[in-house]
Amino acid sequence: MTATATPPSTRPEDIDRSLIHGVLPRWTPLAIAVGSLAVATAVIVPRGVNFYGIAALSFVLCLVVTSVLSWRVEGRRKGTDRTVTVLVYGAFLLAATPLVALVYAVLREGLPGLSVEFFTHDMRGVIGAGGGIAHAIVGTLLVTGLAALISIPIGLMTSIYLVEYGRGRLAASVRFLVDVMTGIPSIVAGLFAYALFEVFYGPGIRMGAAGSVALSVLMIPVVVRSSEEMLKLVPNELREASYALGVPRWRTIVYVVLPTAIAGIATGITLALARVIGETAPLLLACGLTTTMNTNLFDGRMTTLPVYAYYGFATPGFPPEAGFQRAWSAALVLIAIVMALNLVARIISRIFAPKTAGR
Repeated sequence: MTATATPPSTRPEDIDRSLIHGVLPRWTPLAIAVGSLAVATAVIVPRGVNFYGIAALSFVLCLVVTSVLSWRVEGRRKGTDRTVTVLVYGAFLLAATPLVALVYAVLREGLPGLSVEFFTHDMRGVIGAGGGIAHAIVGTLLVTGLAALISIPIGLMTSIYLVEYGRGRLAASVRFLVDVMTGIPSIVAGLFAYALFEVFYGPGIRMGAAGSVALSVLMIPVVVRSSEEMLKLVPNELREASYALGVPRWRTIVYVVLPTAIAGIATGITLALARVIGETAPLLLACGLTTTMNTNLFDGRMTTLPVYAYYGFATPGFPPEAGFQRAWSAALVLIAIVMALNLVARIISRIFAPKTAGR
């Protein structure tokens, strides 16, 4: 006896209602967003221009209209999905608002002060208008460069120990200390560097090398953590294959593990540099301030861009507008350097990333 397939039920109560709802056009979310913005503007502008109020009312209108319309036309499942999507976009815009406002304010206030003189002169003998940040740029590069020379070898070797060799209480203790160092306030790092150099040079010492030590205290745990995570991502099969060929462990680390993880390690190091290059508090204590060019890290005070911007607002001079302008322009240059470092990190990650069959 041959079995026959039972035809699917066509009774209305047996049909999944979520599969027979309509679908909104693709342009609907954009149309709702534009309409909500227009309505919010028309409601609030007559009472006075308030961008925050317009943004808040636009978001509420967009959320309500999208949810109600999608639930009625597309059903509960799709309606819930669109509601959560609007909430996610709203959260993203809320998080991005301070960044956009910051960049806009720095560009608006800092661009008018940029000039050839601003990049090629220092502040020697300048009281009012004029002067530049040449000494601050050189100081920033020297102090951060020495901090990188201190931090990168220590941080990378520590991460190699934790991943490749570390076992037991010693490794656990090192990880705990790294976690503690990650949360150290920057001013404490500056106090440590100042106290350390005071032992050798006496009280009141200020020099660029002390600032580099302070920055390295903040940079080392970041390098350790980022490098450790990258080394953990290297498959154990690569290590085992190298050991099977009789290659010693140190050669396996140098020629197999590190080249495989170099993209992530370089990215982490670059981001660590971008994180410490804008520190102000530790450099106020360790490096001090000078108005002239100083290229010797072990002799005399040295100015960096964050300290330069801080003193531009704290002691602007007379007229104060010139000091404020220099501070804004210095902040703009510092942001540009940090953005360049982040761009370099992305380029390094793309260049040295392991190539796959599909690339």
